[in-house]
Amino acid sequence: MKKIGIIANPKRPHAADIFERLDQKAGELGLTLFADANSGAHLPSATVIEFGAFAQTVEAVLAMGGDGTVLFAAKVLDGADIPILGINLGSLGFLTGVSEDDLEAALDALAAGKCESDVRAVADCTVLHKGKADATCRVLNDAVLAFGGSSQIVKLDMSINGEPITSFACDGMIVTTPTGSTGHSLSAGGPILQPGSCAFGVSVICPHTLSNRPLIIPDSSVIEITVRHSHKALVFSADGQDVEELNEGDAVRITRSDKPVTFLHLPGYSYFSVLSQKLHWRGSSL
Repeated sequence: MKKIGIIANPKRPHAADIFERLDQKAGELGLTLFADANSGAHLPSATVIEFGAFAQTVEAVLAMGGDGTVLFAAKVLDGADIPILGINLGSLGFLTGVSEDDLEAALDALAAGKCESDVRAVADCTVLHKGKADATCRVLNDAVLAFGGSSQIVKLDMSINGEPITSFACDGMIVTTPTGSTGHSLSAGGPILQPGSCAFGVSVICPHTLSNRPLIIPDSSVIEITVRHSHKALVFSADGQDVEELNEGDAVRITRSDKPVTFLHLPGYSYFSVLSQKLHWRGSSL
């Protein structure tokens, strides 16, 4: 891979030094860099292109920042078969698997074709207003129905493959991919799904019953969540970005996309090692 796209967060600590290292190493390896305007301002050798041109121009993308930068890079590529290599410019992240100290090693592996591939499932979400499809989006992390302008509870109906499941009195609902299961869903009591699992996780936010438990649903399913009753407009968000307001009768339909996202890692990368560090798993002291 010689044509490398750069999507970065220049506001991260030590970003200037890291950009300088990137520029120098890319020159040594003969890599051609392409960057958006903000990132390109810090990379003299990079060709500045619009976000919409990345998928037609580059062979891989370096997402340099935090997990939010990786999610944004996936959104920019919009289903294109372009792998993403996450470089962490801060604390340990789940999606940015390479530390800033290993930047040069990552570029060496990328240029030599020695990175390991990790294919992640993506969800396709469709907003339905009065039964008619409106907004659509791709979700790498999670889809959330919540965050209205009132403290009163809502009632959400859920169906799977057209079969009504139940109605939840709650503050909202989260549907997560395996990639997003360590995010908002985990804080709401949801399970951790190992990447590669063919499943969605469904977690109810602050359910008004003690009998509620998170669900694991095969990702071959069609999940539909309908706003049955609400004193407020709910917000449907995808990967942390607001998409649409939902009122009574509106729904969100969620299916597995046929266009996944591919991550690149250094040889020897371990998901469970990252998980253990991030969650501070220490094991038994006995």
